[in-house]
Order: sequence, then structure tokens, then C-alpha cells
Amino acid sequence: MHYELLVGLRYTRSRKRAQGRNRFISFISLVSMLGIALGVAALIVVLSVMNGFQEELRTRILGVASHVLVQGVEGELASWQQVAEDAARHPAVKAAAPFVQEQGMLSFDEVVRGTLVRGVIPATEDKVADFGRYMKAGALEALAPGRFGIVLGRDLALSLRVQLGDKVTLIAPQGLVTPAAVLPRVKQFEVVGIFEAGMYEYDSGLALVHIADAQALYRMGDAVTGVRLKLDDLFAAPRVARELAGMLEAPNAFVTDWTRSHANFFRAVALEKTMMTLILFLIVGVAAFNIVSTLVMAVQEKYADIAILRTLGASPGSIMAIFVLQGSIIGLVGLLAGVAGGLAIAHNLDVVIPALEAVTGATLWNKEIYYINELPSKVLMSDVVTILTVSFSLTLLAALYPSWRASKVNPAEALRYE
Repeated sequence: MHYELLVGLRYTRSRKRAQGRNRFISFISLVSMLGIALGVAALIVVLSVMNGFQEELRTRILGVASHVLVQGVEGELASWQQVAEDAARHPAVKAAAPFVQEQGMLSFDEVVRGTLVRGVIPATEDKVADFGRYMKAGALEALAPGRFGIVLGRDLALSLRVQLGDKVTLIAPQGLVTPAAVLPRVKQFEVVGIFEAGMYEYDSGLALVHIADAQALYRMGDAVTGVRLKLDDLFAAPRVARELAGMLEAPNAFVTDWTRSHANFFRAVALEKTMMTLILFLIVGVAAFNIVSTLVMAVQEKYADIAILRTLGASPGSIMAIFVLQGSIIGLVGLLAGVAGGLAIAHNLDVVIPALEAVTGATLWNKEIYYINELPSKVLMSDVVTILTVSFSLTLLAALYPSWRASKVNPAEALRYE
């Protein structure tokens, strides 16, 4: 082991008999380590939560929505069978399913809630969405033409206070024109299923009925609102949508994909992740530059030691290396502690968050605000490597100036009053 490393390690460790200024320098070194550790841990936890939130949001949205959507320009698509057949010929398309989507109002026992009504064919809907996996009671297959059954989101069912077998009244906005007045179209539906997608927007505002019942209620005949497509690669959706737009022979149809229909969600998450990363790196930077004050005081306190080393033949580069190593050791210990703590918290958020809520009495995760019902976390090694690289670079940068000043110490001047 080179003597520069030995001396650097000796300067970093606090000695039992250290007193006065030496003890204070050791305390500042410890504070610098803790600051770097906290900053790195915060970075890992926040980025893991943002990664998990982005992936969970995308998964749950696309579990209910669709990768690519073909809709009628005027809200109706008459030749949907041909559209579905043409789209299915694209090699990236795995499945296609028609749907009817309209606004409605549900009423039960004097409780009224607005909802989005989606008419589906259970057999084909299971191929493009994950409702079968989300069912908490009943079954999607219970939707049959003419039965007028309905499947509700869990939060919507709770707000209406309904259970399986109850009959709810669905009021359509399209009215019946009579000589007396315009009357709303009203139909009773039996609750045959309850689903929980884990995303509040859908759990509280989506109701599924059979497509034939929806067509009858909304007077659409054989037309549908559009066709939903599932792809083998969801990230290829923009390219596939462009190719389908030129391939489909449906003049009154337009094609869109999930990156357009839910772009605001993902742009907001990406922007928030970027800004949080910058802010937390500033925290790490402040902690890293505490090393400057630590090393400046260490250099002043070690003037005599530096002068003796110089007289024994140590080069300015060796003196600089000693203090660079001291700063690097402080930073490295802080980084390793921060990575260990950050990974431990990121992998156990399902325990940490309830514990913090129990201690503070505050709600840290509200599904009505964050759209999903649990705090997700996904640790990416690329993020951890980036955090380590940038943080260690900041530590080295902070150690350079004090180390350079140490290498410029004049032995004669330093030993004059010793």
C-alpha cells in the first residue's frame, strides 16, 4: 500500500485522543459523510418511486385503455368489421375489439353518479384489456346481449352502495322527443361484476355493459364508437398507428395511440423526475462541497506534517494525492452508506410508508390524487450507477482545490515557528 493512502486514511480516522481543532475536523468529516449519504439515499428512493410510478401508471392505463385506437370522425364507425380485419393483418397487431363509449348517469337508492359507459364484447375485450385479471366479484363473461348486465369499478360501486345482483338505473344523455317534453332515455341494469384496476380514474368512473345493450340504449344500430387494438410491443404504438392510418380503407376513421391520448400524464411524470433529480443532485453537491471546508482546515492543521513530508522527499503530487484520497474516502464512505440505505428503503416502501403514516398520522399516499392505490418502486441499476458516478465526481471536484493548496506549502515557511 502506498504511503499516500496510509497517510490519507490516518487523517480521515478520528483518533480517541484527538482534541480541540483535530476533533472538530473529524466531526466535520462525519457531517460531510452523512450529508452525502442522505443525498444519495434520497436520490435513489425518489428516482425508484418515479420509475415505479411511471411504469405502474402506464401498465394500469393500458390495462383498461388500448395501445392503438381507431375511431369514427363523427363518433360512430359503421364498417368496424372491415377495419378490425384490416388492422389484424398488420404483423404488430395481436388483437382487435370493437367498443361503444358514451357518457351516462347511474342512479341507485337516491344516489347519483356520473360515469363513462363502455359497451364491449367480453370474449374480444379480454384480448385487448386486463379486466379478467381485475375482477373482484362476478365475471366479465356475465355480460350477455339483452340481459342488460353491468360491471362497475370498485369505487363507483362503493359510492353507489351497490352489490352483485342490485339493479341500477342508467340514464343516457340522448333524450326521447315527445309532444310534451324531451325525456331522457332510462334503463335498469343488473350489477353482474365489480372490477378494481388499481387506478382511481377507472375504478370510480367506468361502467362496462355488453356492446349490443349499449347500441340499443344509445340508438347506434350496428355502428360502434371505434376499434381497440393491442400490440406485441406497446412502445411501437406511434409507428404502428402511422402505418395503420395509411393502410386502413376507412375514410371516416382516424387512428391514435396511447402516447397521444395519455401524453400529459407521462410528460408530467418525466418532467417531475428530471426536476427532482436536479434538485437532489444539488443537495448532494452541497454535501460534497462540505469536504472543501474539511480539507481546508485539515491542510491548515497539518502544515507541519506536510513540511516534514516535503523535507523527507515527498513530491507536491504526493502531498496533493494524500488530501485527494482523504476527500475521496469521505465521499466514498458516504456514497456506500447512501446506496445501502437508499436501496433498503426503495425495496421496502410497502413497509416504510404505512409506518410513517402511523407515526405522523398523515396520509402520505392518496389514491384520489396519484391515480393508483399504492406507492410503486422500481430500482434501475442505470440510475444507481449514474448517481454514484456524478456524486463521486462532485466529491473529487470538491477535494481538488484544498489538495492543490496543500501541495504548494513551503516547508521553510511552515516550520519557521515550529
